[in-house]
Amino acid sequence: MTDLNTLRYSEEHEWVAVDGESATIGITDFAADALGDIVFVELPAVGTSFSRGDVFGEAESTKSVSELYAPVDGTVLEINDAVIDDPSLVNSAPFEGGWLVKISVAAGAVDGLLDRDAYVAHTEG
Repeated sequence: MTDLNTLRYSEEHEWVAVDGESATIGITDFAADALGDIVFVELPAVGTSFSRGDVFGEAESTKSVSELYAPVDGTVLEINDAVIDDPSLVNSAPFEGGWLVKISVAAGAVDGLLDRDAYVAHTEG
């Protein structure tokens, strides 16, 4: 299981796990619970570049459609085809099999993002 304390979080409820010059992005359990049952996920093509705060996709649930916001700058290296085939993975395993994209990142990309304690406080605020 992913150690949630090693991740960084955006106020828009995305998480980031950095591994050298790449990072994995997903949405948090809080966001997945708030959305309800996710039935469709749209993700960018490999090679797409975006900046922090840009919309990079969307998640559609039985309740609504929500935009996905890039928590860091990067270029898409890989998308999670398993989530395209089975969007419910975002609900059942948001920090494991429900990840969304892997991107290239520069050093310090997560500077300014929240740690787990700050994110939990943000969701309780």
